[in-house]
Amino acid sequence: MTNKRFEQPIAIFVGLGFPRNVDNVWEAYEALVEWNGNRGPMHLMALNLCRNALTNDADIKAAYIAFRAFARSRGILVPDPISGSTMEAAEEWLAA
Repeated sequence: MTNKRFEQPIAIFVGLGFPRNVDNVWEAYEALVEWNGNRGPMHLMALNLCRNALTNDADIKAAYIAFRAFARSRGILVPDPISGSTMEAAEEWLAA
């Protein structure tokens, strides 16, 4: 299997809220297969796109986007530290 790395890792929460970096298509596929929560259409789409990227050298970027969207929809996407600190600063400024 060739190296099918994402341009940037996707940080997700696993277990009891521990962060994990998903660096490539295989890790995203594993996370989707192991998912115990509600699966639904976004899960199926991300799973299919990751499987296609693994077997057919399909678009890795599509798998990245679908996995990230799935993680965001399930609330397991770790917030970007820069945007998180920007939101905190804005909330503090508005509260003053």
